[in-house]
Amino acid sequence: MDPITMKLQVDPLIESALREDITSEDVSTNCVMPEAKIGEVDLIAKERGIICGLPVFERVFTLLDPKTEVEFFVQDGDEVKDGMQMAKVRGDIRVLLSGERTALNYLQRMSGIATCTRQTAALLEGTDIWLLDTRKTTPNNRIFEKYAVRVGGGHNHRYNLSDGVLLKDNHIGAAGGVRQAVEMARAYAPFVRKIEIEVENLDQVREAVDAGADIIMLDNMSHDLMAEAMQIIAGRAEVEVSGNVTREKIASLTDLGVNYISSGALTHSAPILDISMKHLHAV
Repeated sequence: MDPITMKLQVDPLIESALREDITSEDVSTNCVMPEAKIGEVDLIAKERGIICGLPVFERVFTLLDPKTEVEFFVQDGDEVKDGMQMAKVRGDIRVLLSGERTALNYLQRMSGIATCTRQTAALLEGTDIWLLDTRKTTPNNRIFEKYAVRVGGGHNHRYNLSDGVLLKDNHIGAAGGVRQAVEMARAYAPFVRKIEIEVENLDQVREAVDAGADIIMLDNMSHDLMAEAMQIIAGRAEVEVSGNVTREKIASLTDLGVNYISSGALTHSAPILDISMKHLHAV
């Protein structure tokens, strides 16, 4: 992550997470370490996966004490395996103990998403299809989770509601139909914005094409229905497939000729990667 994003967007979120974990004091740490003492601790991978979130891990400790030093032996995007030492953290032992869980929570979660994304993206190798994430992210953690998708080899869909026009079923219902929704978006949105619309049947596909939608999202359609939709669209719009897209399902979608496949599972269902801080000792 670049320094400006870190300072303006990430730091406040990390500080909030630390305040959640330490409302007045870290009682356990203050019991055993009443005064400052320099120590070191190792960051250890406990299973194979893609590491992601190392700058965030480091930032947790440097926000607590700028004098904390972290020496990394890997970088975001690297594959790690069980037992691998990934970093050494040196600083006030009180800081190492108090920041441990928050730092690991970010690192484990981001690494899990990067690992899941890498495994899913591998199924699209040899195609021109982009693997996209969604807005199905943990509240206040979107910036971390979408970064992890990129590290894992995926691409980001819109970041938030201000980022692009995506007309879904309820927007269509509010507008009175597919054509009306596209026409209203075309009249309102800045001309530089593409207009994407979600469709669920072939009649809506035809209507979206005729209305001039830039991107048509085929939502929860069968393979045969999507194949028919592609014939109707015939290159007049880009096409995204969405709806219950899992790793098991992706392989069956590669023959359709779509541009994008989006999967909420990348962020909402990725398991964490098991990581620990071990061997804390005074130096």
